[in-house]
Amino acid sequence: MPGRFGGRRSVALSVSLCLGLATLGSLAPPAAPPASAASAVSAVPAAFAASAFGPLPGRHHPDDDRLSAETRPDEVASLGAEHAREHAERRLAARESTVYPQAARTSGLEALRTSQQQANTRLDASRSGRFTAFFPSPDFGVHVAQLPTGKVLLFSFERVEVDPRKETGPTDRIGRTNAGRAYLWDPARGTGAGAFKKVEPPTVLMPDGLHVPRPAPFFCAGHAFLPNGMVGVFGGNVGGKGGSGARLSFVFDPWTELWYRNRDMSVGRWYPSVVTGPDGRQIIMSGQSERGTGTPTPVVERFPALRHPVPWRPYDIPLDLAPERFRADAPFRNDYPHLFSLRDGKIYGLGRDADQQWLFDLATQTRTDLPRRPADFRGYGSAVPLPAGFRGPDSVLVLGGDPRDPNTYRLSGGAWSTEEPRAFGRTQDDTLILPDGTLLTVNGALATRDYGYGPFNPKADLKYRRTELRDARGHWRLGPAQRLPRGYHSNALVMPDGRVMVTGDELQQIANDPDIRDGMDGSIELYEPPYLHQGGSRPALDRVPGGELAYDEEFRVDSSTASRVKRAVLLAPTTVTHAVNTSQRHLDLRFTGTPGSGGGSIGLRTPPGAADAPPGYYMLFLLDAKGVPSTAKWVKLGHR
Repeated sequence: MPGRFGGRRSVALSVSLCLGLATLGSLAPPAAPPASAASAVSAVPAAFAASAFGPLPGRHHPDDDRLSAETRPDEVASLGAEHAREHAERRLAARESTVYPQAARTSGLEALRTSQQQANTRLDASRSGRFTAFFPSPDFGVHVAQLPTGKVLLFSFERVEVDPRKETGPTDRIGRTNAGRAYLWDPARGTGAGAFKKVEPPTVLMPDGLHVPRPAPFFCAGHAFLPNGMVGVFGGNVGGKGGSGARLSFVFDPWTELWYRNRDMSVGRWYPSVVTGPDGRQIIMSGQSERGTGTPTPVVERFPALRHPVPWRPYDIPLDLAPERFRADAPFRNDYPHLFSLRDGKIYGLGRDADQQWLFDLATQTRTDLPRRPADFRGYGSAVPLPAGFRGPDSVLVLGGDPRDPNTYRLSGGAWSTEEPRAFGRTQDDTLILPDGTLLTVNGALATRDYGYGPFNPKADLKYRRTELRDARGHWRLGPAQRLPRGYHSNALVMPDGRVMVTGDELQQIANDPDIRDGMDGSIELYEPPYLHQGGSRPALDRVPGGELAYDEEFRVDSSTASRVKRAVLLAPTTVTHAVNTSQRHLDLRFTGTPGSGGGSIGLRTPPGAADAPPGYYMLFLLDAKGVPSTAKWVKLGHR
């Protein structure tokens, strides 16, 4: 989407998805929700369905006229208004695809496949890992989340262009074309179209002068996990004004696979950040207001409000709950600050501007200054709370965001230090904590939409497709190249089987779509880290407790390879967008005996408190002496 501040601070607008890969392990399915809860998921009003493509009151976008003319009455009668509209959109896209022909997309994808193969041929998978799969997805994956059901949530927007040299998202559109979409990927069902399920966002009427029903335009929102495994999603795009903030507040329930709407926030937010604190409540900051691009809001909100209980159990569905205003403000000049809840129980807000680094105290609702970061302005780059053993993280590593600066910067003990650089500077990168505590960087670009050969150019410098790995000593090395260059709106997450899912960047996905006429707009690729290529079998994790675990509590797990287990870790699931991942967390668990001494049972102890690991679902991995992880099972931390 078009740049908003110009020059090096230009940003484009799009959406991220939540991906989740896992097996449910020992978790029992939750009880069915109250019958009334399902009513929160809006449906298209019957009156709208009957005249979906009729004249609209007031202003409307020319795309509405084109869709109306293309829509066939017989398809409306036989398929329904929404399905008929999808057919009309595909026909329009097929005709418009001649501007950027299918042959260019197909040849581009083949060239990327060839260059990836050539770049990776001589790499040793036991040292560098390898990419193993590339397959179509029905969504761009601008927002992704790893759900505790073993499925991945992806959501973004309906495309308005199929020419990758133009803006493909509806940032500045008014009316029904400014709409969101969402899907679930079930990796247990493979990688074909049948492994995806559409989970339509609630239908809303946006305050854009048209008030036309459409799936909620929640792209460029912020999100984080609630203690019951649900994903809170806040903000979105009203449309127009270069992109303007929506007050929308939703929860996605992984257990019912439905969306639920809550009361609107007090201000509109487009590009906000959200983090879950040790009390399980979510803190929402920043974002462009309803007035449009260039009007960031300083208002901080908390969800749910203190007068409402925190949603704790899988059947505690947040419905019509209100947020409340936090006393301190957060006057970030730029969007999507990195937010982290660290070991001291406070929220660290690390802004893109060097002088906007702040500490928020949840108990006193106050804000204090942190030291100025050594680096200058950082755009869309990643940041990671570094593993700290048995306790929660107490330091953060800031990476990327400036293609001229390959250094990484660590905030620890209230002071900044310059750490070992990566191979080169990049923006739009995603950095993940792996089960063995090492770091992996994927994705990246020279600038917002520049992949090395100019903006909006589907070609890319090969180096921005190279991964980078950071070992336990803090040393970086380059890894294999991914298939697609993925810059703006790219995302990645760690799956419960230890693999990494990579997706995002709608421009590159459209530019290299093997069939622009079908319904698979996006793509996903899978990476296997080096620990999956060490030879031999993986450790086994056969059973974990099915109930909730209290803090500082002893519990036991079963493993048929208990004598080989040298380490047990918790890894928080990822929900990420725009290189902002506030949910990552890695903790070692204490052994309460010698693994294997009790046969196939291993004694472990949970983290000391909620400040170390905020309440919610975590992936539990067992690792052997080589750092090879088991397939994870899910455990839930909290209060009994």
